[in-house]
Amino acid sequence: MQLLDGKFASEKIKLEIAAEAAEFLASSGRQPHLLAILVGNDGGSETYVASKMKNCEKVGFKSSLIRYDDSVTEEELLQKIAEINADKGVDGLIVQLPLPKHIDPEKVTEAIDYRKDVDGFHPVNLGRMMRNLPCFIPATPYGIMLLLKAYEIDTIGKHCVVVGRSNIVGSPMSILMARNANPGNCTVTLTHSKTANLKELALQADIIVAAIGKKNFVTADMVKPGAVIIDVGINRETSATTKSGFKLYGDVDFENVAPLASWITPVPGGVGLMTIVGLLKNTLASAKKEIYPD
Repeated sequence: MQLLDGKFASEKIKLEIAAEAAEFLASSGRQPHLLAILVGNDGGSETYVASKMKNCEKVGFKSSLIRYDDSVTEEELLQKIAEINADKGVDGLIVQLPLPKHIDPEKVTEAIDYRKDVDGFHPVNLGRMMRNLPCFIPATPYGIMLLLKAYEIDTIGKHCVVVGRSNIVGSPMSILMARNANPGNCTVTLTHSKTANLKELALQADIIVAAIGKKNFVTADMVKPGAVIIDVGINRETSATTKSGFKLYGDVDFENVAPLASWITPVPGGVGLMTIVGLLKNTLASAKKEIYPD
């Protein structure tokens, strides 16, 4: 078993991003600019946004954070998004999920200008990805593809089983892994919680992408020897033994699955770090007008 080390891969890629950002600053006179909106004080969201801001600084981006209380109305939030859409000094806009129940996340996602949608959630970007056109790829799947490429994982002709069908991870991953590209060119099976023979399908997989959001869902009896395991899960549980007061678990039973795997991502230290890299690369591409020149 070998680790697909997200920290090692992300640090290497961030050095490349920093070099490109410095060139962009020299030629344009400004830094790539990522703006985040955070609603409420969810602990997980606070951590994720702080990490994104910190990494922006590390690679030479400008970052801004707009905070709202849980009481902000949907109308107020949509109005602010419209203002940011019109601001030519902002290259990327993210609205951290989850949102309070009175705010429709789909309406918020569609309100973001797809040319600034560096999370890759807008229907225009998802549709263009489906057609293999230039677009902002959802940050987590993008990060996973970068991780596979960094470690030169052979995907051609392999059977990839994706566990989970979300629009954020599972469904985009199934599309990317099937594309005529490298990484890619897999035969893909997209499974979910209602799949009747999920265990049997998983046992056929050369590559498993676990993104179902359930702690230790993928167990050793679902994994064939030599499989590559990508664990997307970040499941937080309170813990008296950690400084932070909580502990993270993946969707894969790491302790028992790792001995069977040829490669496996840890949690933490795997896909989460690569998600930020995907976000940074999308933001840089937006600043440089590489995806949408107009």
